[in-house]
Amino acid sequence: MRVDVMVVGGGFYGCALALHLRRSFERVVIVEREAGLLQRASYNNQARLHNGYHYPRSFRTAARSRVHLPTFMSHFRDCIDRSFEKIYCIARRNSRVTPHHFERFCNIIGAPLTPAPPRLRRLFSSSTVAGVYLTEEYAFDADGLRITLERQLEDAGVRFLLGKRVLACETRDDGTVGATLDEGTSITCDWVYNCTYSGLNHIAGIRVPERFRLKHEIAELCLVEPPEAIAELGITVMDGPFWSCMPFPARGLHTLSHVRYTPHVHWADDRSRAAEPYHRLAAYSKETRFHYMVKDAARYMPAMRSARFVESLFEAKTVFVGSELDDSRPILFGRDPANPRIVSILGGKVDNIFDIFEFLDAQVGLPDSTDAVAS
Repeated sequence: MRVDVMVVGGGFYGCALALHLRRSFERVVIVEREAGLLQRASYNNQARLHNGYHYPRSFRTAARSRVHLPTFMSHFRDCIDRSFEKIYCIARRNSRVTPHHFERFCNIIGAPLTPAPPRLRRLFSSSTVAGVYLTEEYAFDADGLRITLERQLEDAGVRFLLGKRVLACETRDDGTVGATLDEGTSITCDWVYNCTYSGLNHIAGIRVPERFRLKHEIAELCLVEPPEAIAELGITVMDGPFWSCMPFPARGLHTLSHVRYTPHVHWADDRSRAAEPYHRLAAYSKETRFHYMVKDAARYMPAMRSARFVESLFEAKTVFVGSELDDSRPILFGRDPANPRIVSILGGKVDNIFDIFEFLDAQVGLPDSTDAVAS
């Protein structure tokens, strides 16, 4: 098969990027190892559409969320759940921000923030929660997002190969890239965009620049039936080793996550097959930590004791090592050291895909060696 662009990875980033590239290239193909699009990290996450509140220690990440949320909502309006009230709480102890700090931060980035009314404040323990605020934040329906993207890709003439894995890429003498798939198929392309998230460094012949240090973890997201008192709420207690309970529209449930208990194991990316995140995930025992999560959550919100566990979603998650310091969510845009037409992209939030579009459009006339991280 001969194409102009091959996008490896059919998650949200890969699909949205393929649509953007189709404006400039005639033949664009997505290769996805799963049987369908948006099956991995694009589905197995909180489904939160950030509006900046989550990042008081990373002003740039917060500001970019504020910029891109309206754009995301205009592109995917039918996939967004606006039906719940979103509450942010500041913990009284061990929080890295105070209520005063949080209020000042929201004022600076222009994020709407009001003190919660008594009916909501009463849900929280005053001994563990110092501030309770109403905010404007939403959730997305991962199934609706997949259906929308599938339709857009088909309308645009983007081809996608499902249930196929790219094993290796090799630069040929004429400058094209030859990709070998697991069932023996070969694809020849001018450009390769590697959007495999946790698999970025695990395709033979593709290397993320060494300066981008990555860390993997196996993360658990609990799906729960929420107590009646919070069925129409989304809750985040922050900022530090705390928790969130958010609507998950694709299943009509809520997710429960905890900064301490959601990550089960973690390791630095060393590019070896033994460290391949999806292999480790498949072999992992996947025993739930729900009881630890809900017990701690109930210290802040007693009603959480009545949350009913349904099941857990486990996924391999990848972040920059440096992001642990300030909770930032930068985007990796790294050209392969051996071939600048092989580009690896890693983003941590669905809404910051628009930073990638802006960066790509600004690349016209720039040297092929350019690579960057944009928060």
